[in-house]
Amino acid sequence: MDRNFQDRFLEKWTRYFAGAELPIGFYYSDTPDRRNRARIPRGHRCIIGDLAKVRMGRPLCFDAGTIGCFGGKRYLGFESALAPDFEYFLSCGIPGKLEGERYKKSPDLVKEHLRHQKPWKAPGDYIHFKRFDMMGEEDQPLVIIFFACPDVLSGLFTLANFDQADPCGVFAPFGAGCATIVDYPCQELQSPEPRPVLGMFDVSARPYVPSNVLSFSVPWPKFVRMVDNMEESFLITGSWNNVRRRIKKAGNRP
Repeated sequence: MDRNFQDRFLEKWTRYFAGAELPIGFYYSDTPDRRNRARIPRGHRCIIGDLAKVRMGRPLCFDAGTIGCFGGKRYLGFESALAPDFEYFLSCGIPGKLEGERYKKSPDLVKEHLRHQKPWKAPGDYIHFKRFDMMGEEDQPLVIIFFACPDVLSGLFTLANFDQADPCGVFAPFGAGCATIVDYPCQELQSPEPRPVLGMFDVSARPYVPSNVLSFSVPWPKFVRMVDNMEESFLITGSWNNVRRRIKKAGNRP
């Protein structure tokens, strides 16, 4: 990442969102970060819980063997296959065999949903997560992820829509928590106008974030535009200053 751009964002973030948590970013590579490699899971482990450490400033590197959830492997791009009977797992379950999450009304509806969510293929063997201020010049993030309260989200949402006429410049797709911070925003990178993704509505992932926090994941090209627009946007107005003071007072920490 360009150091001047990094410093510019950090200065603006402190000015307009003082007290708010810094975002994290991720990129892929074929080389592990052995010093910060995630441990091999013992049973199920949600990657959203692991990312709490990244949000506190500890980089983490994952591969297919250190992700403790079949959904996480799929939505981070390391596995395209679905778990057996997935259409029942996401819906009504199978009596005496499989408990259903009941996130969709029927197995057939799950199958139809999956036609709209093609698996993302990781461009490298390892995915690296780092907090924004911990990134070096060699790090080239694909997506920047904010974990934020409603006041911060209002600023990010409005800033994302500042330079476009389309009222749907941000979208909130149905999906696992990890899908809304990696899979969907990475898919958006293929678009000429990549959209930020509002997420963390996944009931299963909610226990791993504070009760007043959602995610806002921004594909890198869109993030650069948002940063460039900060100083001519609503962020310099008295209206935002009223919100900004409340953000600073409340704070928003992992």
